[in-house]
Amino acid sequence: MTQAAAATNSAPSKTILTVNNIEVIYDHVILVLKGVSLEVPEGGIVALLGANGAGKSTTLKSISNLLRAERGEVTKGSIHFEGNQVDRLTPNDLVKQGVVQVMEGRHCFEHLTIEDNLLTGAYTRKDGRTAVQQDLDMVYDYFPRLRERRLSLAGYTSGGEQQMCAIGRALMSRPKMILLDEPSMGLAPQLVEEIFEIVKKLNETEGVSFLLAEQNTNVALRYADYGYILENGRVVLDGEAATLRDNEDVKEFYLGVSSAGRKSFRDVKHYKRRKRWLA
Repeated sequence: MTQAAAATNSAPSKTILTVNNIEVIYDHVILVLKGVSLEVPEGGIVALLGANGAGKSTTLKSISNLLRAERGEVTKGSIHFEGNQVDRLTPNDLVKQGVVQVMEGRHCFEHLTIEDNLLTGAYTRKDGRTAVQQDLDMVYDYFPRLRERRLSLAGYTSGGEQQMCAIGRALMSRPKMILLDEPSMGLAPQLVEEIFEIVKKLNETEGVSFLLAEQNTNVALRYADYGYILENGRVVLDGEAATLRDNEDVKEFYLGVSSAGRKSFRDVKHYKRRKRWLA
């Protein structure tokens, strides 16, 4: 991971991922994404925000090329990673290029130990046991709890430990970019903060770029550099994370707060009639 760390403390200087006007169809008839475009700068953290069903996970799977397993297909647009078009690569080839997805729900191998789960992330590597062991030690340094539970079966660990295991497994492939899907799902607030703090540290220390899909807008915008908000398969708003945090529409419709104070769910759920950014 040290080769990525060189780009770390400076501001992102170039684009590592470009998604250009993609459309996604499931089962040849169901249009899910409708012209989504976004960019991830090298060494940056970009948040993909929106409610459940907005198209966040589909966007990530479009990039990682996991759609075909769910009878989905990118029918228009293009996806470029480090300047090369990658939307026709196999998921395995894309991992070798440096793009790894951590799926929603963690998807650890429950019958394997934590350490065996982590080692499965290194299956594409050809640099020998010593290098793999060094990265395993690095993962344990970032996730001390995994070192304590390394011989435990993953299926008998907590949700937070499984999320750490899933991120650690992705790190074992030496990624340049991680696609992180709903890292806060099902976790206590304290664990959510811990996971995001580690993501930030990995970004700053190891130089890993992140595109994370998240419903927890409040937390995501505190750790991300830039954000895109999806609704019904379209990007309806994007901007610097600090700008989005201060945007009155985002405060009211996604954080439940307005200039008049905190809104109730009954008030917030009817926001569509007031979406000023779609006017």
